Amino acid sequence: MVEKEKKADTKLDELLKLLGLESGRDIELEDVELNIGEIILDSSALTSAALKGITPPAMKAAAPPSVKPTTILEAPFTPFVQEYPGKIREVTLGATKSQGGSRGKPVTIGGATTPAFYLFEQTPPNPPVISVDVFDMEVTLPKAIRTYVEDVWHDTAAWAKRAVDQWGAKVLTIHLLSTDPLIKDTSPAEATKTVEEILQAVDVPLIIGGCGDPKKDAAVFSKVAEMAEGERVLLSSVTLDMDEAGVLDTVTKAAAKYGHLVLGFTALDLNRAKELNRKIADHLPEDDILMDLTTAALGYGLEYSFTIHERARMAALMGDTELQHPVLSGTTNAWAAREAWMNLGPEWEPRNLRGPLWETVTALSLLLAGVDLFMMMHPDAIKTMQRVTQQLMTKGEAKPENIANWVSARI
Repeated sequence: MVEKEKKADTKLDELLKLLGLESGRDIELEDVELNIGEIILDSSALTSAALKGITPPAMKAAAPPSVKPTTILEAPFTPFVQEYPGKIREVTLGATKSQGGSRGKPVTIGGATTPAFYLFEQTPPNPPVISVDVFDMEVTLPKAIRTYVEDVWHDTAAWAKRAVDQWGAKVLTIHLLSTDPLIKDTSPAEATKTVEEILQAVDVPLIIGGCGDPKKDAAVFSKVAEMAEGERVLLSSVTLDMDEAGVLDTVTKAAAKYGHLVLGFTALDLNRAKELNRKIADHLPEDDILMDLTTAALGYGLEYSFTIHERARMAALMGDTELQHPVLSGTTNAWAAREAWMNLGPEWEPRNLRGPLWETVTALSLLLAGVDLFMMMHPDAIKTMQRVTQQLMTKGEAKPENIANWVSARI
């Protein structure tokens, strides 16, 4: 190896002499091609001094051992609080003696400034209210309801008194079904007498329901309005069909003259609801108007009812003055669902419980959409709604631990 190195040095010296260069000088070559064979590196030449300034690669820290979490990480949460430009009008049903009526305690609904039960934003000034349905004649009712009222079917005043005394009704709805020309065609004078008897039997505010015939209802409402002057009853209901029949003004003028309220009914259409509200407001103060946007029962379009009620409430809160009226729900429509009362086999039993549940679920769904006044019928459904409403209105007093096992609860 040493002999080869000596020969290479000799040849290099000879080359330098030929080029006229001295050994040890730097040489810069251009356009030179070198053919090098084997290269041998002597690692012993690398000293510690040559390695100074070279930083060894960083070692990765060992990953901590995996630990199974035992608790949920806590994170702060602050609900987003919003202020809305609109407000639902407050409407009072009934009037005391000092106010020109004879009711023991008027009922005020509406006044909300936030979506339903957004208690973290604002507690509504008035809780939702339930009105119990009473009919002026014997009607076909499911057995689950009939057992509570069949002994007072022929005495509407006694039926009304039971609803107040035993079921805690704060408002009563008197359906003057017998006035229907296709049923009994009871005269407006006779229907007015029935309402008068109920006014004497109970002291809660009344809702006066018609039969659905536009002209007959207009005649009956006008007569009842005159008799019950000052009582602030709610005439239920007026429709755009009445306007087409030329009798809408008859009802609204009578309500305005004798100091009553009017309920405008439309079928799941906010544009028609706004149109009807405008026509009613031509003769009646806006604080005397309520809306019925239609209630479809559980399994029969409840989702459509929920959506239309929610849209109306949000539009009202965002400033649409034509929709800023309290809303009524005919929750008794739940009993039109065959699943609420029909014998459907053992897997659907007990039937006497199924009906009240159907009415309750329908009511609770619309409660969360912002409904202010519910028409209901079954005592158990009424009591459940009263309890749920009271608990929802008491912010901070609920005890969720008491319902933790609701899935496995046995009834």
